[in-house]
Amino acid sequence: MHSPDSRRLFLRRLASLAAVPLLAPACSRSQSPEGDGRASSASPQGSAPPAPSQSAPAAPAQNAPAAKVKLALNWVPEPEFGGFYAARESGAFAKEGFDVEILGGGAGVPVVQMVAGGQVDFGISGADEVLTARARGADVLPLLAVFQTSPQAIMTHESRGAKSIADILKSGTLAIEPGLPYAAYLKKKYGFNKVKVVPYDGGVARFVADKDFSQQCFITAEPIAAKRKGSDPATFLVASEGFNPYVVVVITRAALWKENPERVRAFVRATREGWRTYLQDPTRSNEIMAKLNTSMDAETFVAAAEAQRPLIETPETKEKGLGVMTSERWETLAKQLVDLGVLEKAPSIDEVLVATR
Repeated sequence: MHSPDSRRLFLRRLASLAAVPLLAPACSRSQSPEGDGRASSASPQGSAPPAPSQSAPAAPAQNAPAAKVKLALNWVPEPEFGGFYAARESGAFAKEGFDVEILGGGAGVPVVQMVAGGQVDFGISGADEVLTARARGADVLPLLAVFQTSPQAIMTHESRGAKSIADILKSGTLAIEPGLPYAAYLKKKYGFNKVKVVPYDGGVARFVADKDFSQQCFITAEPIAAKRKGSDPATFLVASEGFNPYVVVVITRAALWKENPERVRAFVRATREGWRTYLQDPTRSNEIMAKLNTSMDAETFVAAAEAQRPLIETPETKEKGLGVMTSERWETLAKQLVDLGVLEKAPSIDEVLVATR
């Protein structure tokens, strides 16, 4: 989440991949805020520069030196990435033999392209973006999904008395990016003929000023901003309507998996341990991220970390482990993307999930 007046909080960047052109992912941040970081050699020319990175704590002396790897985030350091910083700061990565450089992202940073092209070893994406990329030839593989429930939602005013997204779409104004898959899903399910659809500008100023105004949001972001400005946000998850792609999905290139599957498994183990640490106590990781992302204040870091907890830690993850993914969820998403015309043909889910077997 970010707090410049003009571009407020958690706006998912639209993927603009040169080598692997993609449609925008379901959870979109349309523009990077100011001060997102400095340029990195891993950033393709013309993309937004990633935030500063810090080297991981040194691994204990062993026969083999720690493997230096790069992890590319698709947004700037925020609580949605807290477990990765926790894995680094707690030594979980080092214990598995990794020296991890975390590259902060921003608007337009083509993470999928960077992973597929070998510029970075691991990256963060969304499940719908992974399927779209594979359908277009990018040989990337998902490894685990941090968010079991997508934080994408529609935000309206509590004073309107809406009980569901269907109620929101019966009147008023809705700010939404119509090209996103979840927007197409809602339009197909309910229609937008009764609501005035306007472009999403990434802020909450219009929402605060207009009681008939609703907008897309992340429940861990814009509602917090609106509430702090004295508004009365009520949020409804798109996931509750049946469209629920995994979010903050760790990906790698298929070649790395084929060449060194144990290294990939070790990265997954360390990541899970990092997220367990972050969920237990996010304080240290929030402090580290706050130094890299000065546009977010400490109070917002705390609020976002707490708001996202039930989206990450679920009964299923408690039984099967953090980051668990099921073929059924991926199959459902693939069918939805085909039905919406995002994909002409869905890729083989067995091949997509080969690194999770």
